[in-house]
Amino acid sequence: MMRYAETGFNLEIDLSSGNIERVATDPKDTELYLGGLGTNAKILWDRVPPEVEPFSPDNLLIFSAGLLCGTPATGCNRTIVSTISPQTQLMAFSMMGGFFAPELKFAGYDKVVLRGKSPGLVYIWINNDTVEIRDAAHLHGKGAIETAELIKKELDEPKAQVAAIGLAGENRVYFASIEQGRSSASRGGIGAVMGDKGVKAVVVRGTKDLNLARPAEFMGLCNEVLEYIKFREENPIPGVMPILAGLGSPQEMKVHDEKWHTENFMWGNSRTRRKDFWTDEVAEKWTDTMETARTRLISCFNCSMKCGATIDMPGQPTFMMKCFTKLTYTMGAHADLEFGLRIAQKATEYGLDGFSAPQVMAFALELLEHDILSADDFPDMPEDSQGRFFYLLEKIVRREGIGDILANGTYWAAQAIGNGADAFAHNTIKKHEQLPLKLSMLNPIYFLMYSTGEKINITQIEGQFPQAPFPKREQREEFVKDWIQVPDEKFKQYFLDWEPRGENSIPYYPTVQMTCEIVDWQERMHYIDDALGQCAGLSSFPLKPPYHIHNYPKFISAGTGIEMDEEKLTMAAKRYRTLVRAINIRRGMRRKDEAPPANHWKKRFPELEKELLDTYYKFKGWNNDGIPTKASLQELGLDHVAEDFIRRGILPENDDTSAEAA
Repeated sequence: MMRYAETGFNLEIDLSSGNIERVATDPKDTELYLGGLGTNAKILWDRVPPEVEPFSPDNLLIFSAGLLCGTPATGCNRTIVSTISPQTQLMAFSMMGGFFAPELKFAGYDKVVLRGKSPGLVYIWINNDTVEIRDAAHLHGKGAIETAELIKKELDEPKAQVAAIGLAGENRVYFASIEQGRSSASRGGIGAVMGDKGVKAVVVRGTKDLNLARPAEFMGLCNEVLEYIKFREENPIPGVMPILAGLGSPQEMKVHDEKWHTENFMWGNSRTRRKDFWTDEVAEKWTDTMETARTRLISCFNCSMKCGATIDMPGQPTFMMKCFTKLTYTMGAHADLEFGLRIAQKATEYGLDGFSAPQVMAFALELLEHDILSADDFPDMPEDSQGRFFYLLEKIVRREGIGDILANGTYWAAQAIGNGADAFAHNTIKKHEQLPLKLSMLNPIYFLMYSTGEKINITQIEGQFPQAPFPKREQREEFVKDWIQVPDEKFKQYFLDWEPRGENSIPYYPTVQMTCEIVDWQERMHYIDDALGQCAGLSSFPLKPPYHIHNYPKFISAGTGIEMDEEKLTMAAKRYRTLVRAINIRRGMRRKDEAPPANHWKKRFPELEKELLDTYYKFKGWNNDGIPTKASLQELGLDHVAEDFIRRGILPENDDTSAEAA
């Protein structure tokens, strides 16, 4: 049977035995779980029981192209990497942009599934139908970007796409990333699992065609999206911060005005707010630093957005940077932007998550300051803050001395250090470091997203509903006029009635029920993106994006030939979103784990927070402990999950809790 938009084949590689198989996939799975994250979740549920540890040979590491990757759909290029995370002990799914996923499709595969462990360091070379496991001993300890360049030379394949780890991955640092040309998959420590499996890189070159079911219709949809992107570029949204006014993944490389980030986000170990930091002098200096370092703005496969940039710091190899890494090291070390770009370059070569790494370093220095760690724990450490960060970077990636403990992230390091250290690991959700953001008044929408999100990364949960009410009703009326992206007209009314103060303001407005609906819509769009391989920057993250719930079903139908409508798409997303949750529930996650950092908001409302969780769980079809009920699992065709839960005693035999379906 001809498959459209996808290849219909996964590449299964057993690293322990060296066995390589090209395995046909079931088209029924595409209909039920779409692709990318959806089918990854199904594989992990089916093949990785909760007894399997992250560093076990039985854990899988899956590189998956999204369902529409490699088609002409603008910005559809995400590789979804999934495994069981060493840091959270839950399912990790990290996205990377760039060119890897389309290349994998052109080589004839939708996924690469790695199992087992290689006896020595290897890389995998996929060249259409030829797949080899090759020795990588000579690449041991090399940087991730350097590795990519060396492999391309060695193979004489300048167009090959390389996803590689640096020293952090080889040494199983819990927040190690996988770097790939112009992107990285950072969250959840997937680079550590890759290192544990003995894989230095996965390299792919593909020259095959990908078929579309109804090409003319598909191209028409693509042209509509391009027209809309052009319209939005010429008409930025007024009254919101620069990175939300346009499209694309946060435009940090393009935008020089960092007043909002530097004055609202926290410095050091997510403790210090510097309200008057952004002066004319700082603005001028930072603009100059950025203009000098940034060689050009760049895009991912088949996208015109230019969200990333190549950064060139004197005496260091050029690297690609995007989004908030621009500021994380700078703010963690209370330093300037020039330092931030220099250390980020080094950390990228080592392959580290740019959100976690600076927080871990700032955490270590705070423990030293409070005598929980002593000077003896940091032999020969420089006196200055910048020097200390470079020192800690080396210790962590090499797992030397105190670096060996810090390499497990703030949560696990605090457990190992004891002596009150856990009070300093204060910015984690489900054991994972968050954006360093501390605010005043509880925001019910963000409370639910932070608490229940299993991507454990706020920028990958939030999105299409504005972050705050606009000051004047006229502005809100103007905003909703062409707000075609809403799944239901009621969302326009919710926004119109949202006031900055008074009874229709935070925390009691949007109401609990409205909040549940808003959060569910935002999450649904991210989950659809992660199955289709679409960059959130053109769909779930910005206000008024070109891709939304009304045109996605058309893209899927014309691309794959599977008839899709909004209801069916919503059900599919709900099905694999529930399966992700089921994997994590089976690994022990419960309601007690669903909380934002305790100090995230100064003003908290415990009764409201309880009501929010109670209502949202019910709305999602979960019981009071956050476990999907038998009825809601059956409604999604996940009867086998319900049976497994009953067999394990997670749900009672006679669970007839009828959670109201959303």
